[in-house]
Amino acid sequence: MISHRVHRDLARAISSVENGIVELPAALARLAHLGHVPPAHHAEVIGITGPPGAGKSTLVDRLIEGIRAGGESVAVIAVDPSSPFTQGAVLGDRVRMQRHAGDNGVFIRSMASREGGGGLAPATRDAVRLAEAAGFDVVIVETVGVGQIELEVVAVADQIVVVTVPALGDSVQTIKAGLTEIADIFVVNMADRPGANRTALDLKHMVREGQRDIPVLQTVAQDGTGVADLLAAILSRRGGSEVNAVRAVRFEVVRRARDRAVIAALASLDSPDGSAVLDRVRARELSRNDAIDALLAIYGGPVHAH
Repeated sequence: MISHRVHRDLARAISSVENGIVELPAALARLAHLGHVPPAHHAEVIGITGPPGAGKSTLVDRLIEGIRAGGESVAVIAVDPSSPFTQGAVLGDRVRMQRHAGDNGVFIRSMASREGGGGLAPATRDAVRLAEAAGFDVVIVETVGVGQIELEVVAVADQIVVVTVPALGDSVQTIKAGLTEIADIFVVNMADRPGANRTALDLKHMVREGQRDIPVLQTVAQDGTGVADLLAAILSRRGGSEVNAVRAVRFEVVRRARDRAVIAALASLDSPDGSAVLDRVRARELSRNDAIDALLAIYGGPVHAH
């Protein structure tokens, strides 16, 4: 049973980690000390992602309704665009899902995307771990729409729902751009609009080309049409996260390698050779792509963690 106290302690723990006051292990230990960590508890983590304007928040609101009707608790981590002035989440927790505010079985937290890549706030993974530790049965991570459907959600989710709508024009093409691997379910939302069937057919054709068994569903989140089928598809995949676990490890390794490469590249800029490369770029003697090759040559070789 999730109590108001759990909400309060979880909110404080997430804020502490997000603001760099404590590290995740200390926050988890604090929740354990308060008696909020059930033994061997595993929450099902669902990533909801897609282009801007796809109605993801409305769809999440409907999923909350269905999950609660089934008697399970749910935590939502909604990653919102950052304010350029305060770096706070522009869209408040209660604005989109206010009707659930009085339900102790629902925890909703907005996190600013800040400088985190792939549409995820830097502390999103930690927030998911904390919500799981607090005893929630399901954790939904709704990622900010950044034009390209984000890959980094793979690192936190057991299954991923990719949402699009008809009339987004290149939405299916956007999905084709390297991201069919991450989807477990495709959803054409706002399916009462013209072109919905065509969009669904295009997605089904794309799925067949990729030789993966991915359902393509249609919903109208505004009135709840099709949401029961979506929830059933999500629940049918529950616990079958082995494939996603492999993908998550792969993407996490790539992400860490990228981060280390960036650190090494920045360090090379402080060297005389690196400064000379920048001077040549400023003088238009060297293209930016050639500059990248030059910097790679400067710090070439394996990048070691310290």
